[in-house]
Amino acid sequence: MSDFDRNASLPWGSGVARAGAAEYDKGLRSYMLGIYNLMTLALGVTALVAMGIFMMGKTSPVVQALYMSPLKWVIMLAPLGFVFFMSLRFERMSSAALLSTFIAFSATMGLSMGSIGLVFKVGSIVQALFATTAAFGALSLYGYTTKRSLSGMGSFLVMGLFGLIIASLINVFVGSGIFGFAISLVGVLIFAGLTAWDTQRLKEEYDVVAGSTELAAKASIMGALTLYLNFINMFQMILSLTGQRND
Repeated sequence: MSDFDRNASLPWGSGVARAGAAEYDKGLRSYMLGIYNLMTLALGVTALVAMGIFMMGKTSPVVQALYMSPLKWVIMLAPLGFVFFMSLRFERMSSAALLSTFIAFSATMGLSMGSIGLVFKVGSIVQALFATTAAFGALSLYGYTTKRSLSGMGSFLVMGLFGLIIASLINVFVGSGIFGFAISLVGVLIFAGLTAWDTQRLKEEYDVVAGSTELAAKASIMGALTLYLNFINMFQMILSLTGQRND
């Protein structure tokens, strides 16, 4: 954004400044649109894989047994391994390799979420999906358009996220319904805040990556991963709060 100030002081006048601003805005929009497109692609892959698992689970006792066996923990934790791998190897991987890994991650996440259809009624899943889409869209739009800096709440949200993870792990062993409800409620608020904050952060990071096509491509993928995780987690929290379970 400081480039606008420098352009405004050039001797060629405001026409050059407006041209520079227009070019910058066009590049920023293209960059953010790329992030949203990649996120949508990943969500589509996840949905297709999850639907496939759900359809097979209705007729296949093998699939049902798989999600009731200890192997379910491997399926559930595999996406976390992908996230760590992408985060640690980000600088060494090409944008093509990073994109391939991102798609593989989204497919693995579909495997992890395939059991949702075996637990919750389809109508509840659809309602939670629409609610998440509406909330995510509004929050991300706010993060993109607001002039207010959201950086102050970033560290608070990250600490809250770590606390949420610890509480969720504890409840795996405790199995408290009331505790689980509270975790889901707080989780919705945390991921709502993270959606707005991450959107603004990604917008501001464009200045850093704009000078390199390869770096911008890799940053777009990692940005899509961040927003994807916010969407998926918000969806799961909303579904836990409002979803009706199968009898």
